[in-house]
Amino acid sequence: MNAATDRRGLWIAVASFVLWGLMPLYWHLLKAVPSLQIVAHRVVWSTLLVAAWLGWTLGRHWLREVLRQPRKAAMLGVSGALIAFNWGLYIWAVNAGHVIETSLGYFIGPLVSVMLGVVFLGERLRTAQWIAIAFAFAGVAWLTFEYGRPPLIAIGLAVSFALYGLIRKLVVVEAVTGLGVENVYLFLPALALMFWGETHGQGSFIGGWGLGTALLLVVAGALTALPLIGFAYAVRRVSLTAIGLLQYVAPTLQFLIGVLILREPFNAERAIGFVIIWVGLMIFAGEGVLRSRRVGVAATA
Repeated sequence: MNAATDRRGLWIAVASFVLWGLMPLYWHLLKAVPSLQIVAHRVVWSTLLVAAWLGWTLGRHWLREVLRQPRKAAMLGVSGALIAFNWGLYIWAVNAGHVIETSLGYFIGPLVSVMLGVVFLGERLRTAQWIAIAFAFAGVAWLTFEYGRPPLIAIGLAVSFALYGLIRKLVVVEAVTGLGVENVYLFLPALALMFWGETHGQGSFIGGWGLGTALLLVVAGALTALPLIGFAYAVRRVSLTAIGLLQYVAPTLQFLIGVLILREPFNAERAIGFVIIWVGLMIFAGEGVLRSRRVGVAATA
């Protein structure tokens, strides 16, 4: 692997996370469309794009190779349901004015993933990781006190995406192929939901919403698939340490969009909870970088 390939992979990874981070602005353009209809269109158009990509790169039997393994096929069905729930909650929350809380969910998501690794995979945490998780729990507890309720949107996004990641870790399948199988499971329900919306006053894709909105809904499929394809490309060419640090680009952009552009309420008391969580994330990320460097030095020696 040469330096040019490394740089290309790094920039593709950055572009993927930036695109994910800017998505609230895109969903905000679709505020007139019911959230479930946005999710349905996202699934349908993403399925068509990803299936075409996989058919071109892997041949027309790509789906059969996965479905002939019942355990793998079943687990991808569960992961598909989880990511559909995650998408639906995220889009609803953005268009309901909760972008800041969605960013919180994706900030704490990696720490939830670590805890799931302890519970389900028997992984052992180092001291700094336990400290980082303690900070995250303290931050969520503070925000629960400040909001007067648990930050359910953030918790729902973090837990659903962490469970999705756990299942995808247990299922040995290439990232884009897995997305394709998940989308195939979701395709018919999403298509049915689209047609139901068109016939029950919840959808106006043909004529009602206008050509601009219709195009935005179609492009939403590409915006679902392209960052993941880019991520799958980059993760083979960029160190996991770099990927681990870059994953915070997306929620940071979401947070800034919520505060600076969409002007959602964010007072000093809520800022305290976010700062506590950010301290935990800095400990978590810093420990990972230092450990990676030590391992690299030891391997070189």
